[in-house]
Amino acid sequence: MRVATGRVVSGRVIVEGAPLPEGSLVAVLSPGESELFELDARATEDLLASIAEAEAGDVVDGEQFLRELWDRR
Repeated sequence: MRVATGRVVSGRVIVEGAPLPEGSLVAVLSPGESELFELDARATEDLLASIAEAEAGDVVDGEQFLRELWDRR
């Protein structure tokens, strides 16, 4: 996982830094003009731990996750 920033130019998000591979799936968070996106210390630790797990390959396939979620009903 990679966290990147960018700007909207002519209706498209232009990512700063090294380009992402063609076809990459991305999530875009867009705070309002006065909204801040802040994490407390615990949430920051959880986020960094999750990123480390993903980078180590300790992930669940999306389809598998949805199957397991469905089976819990």
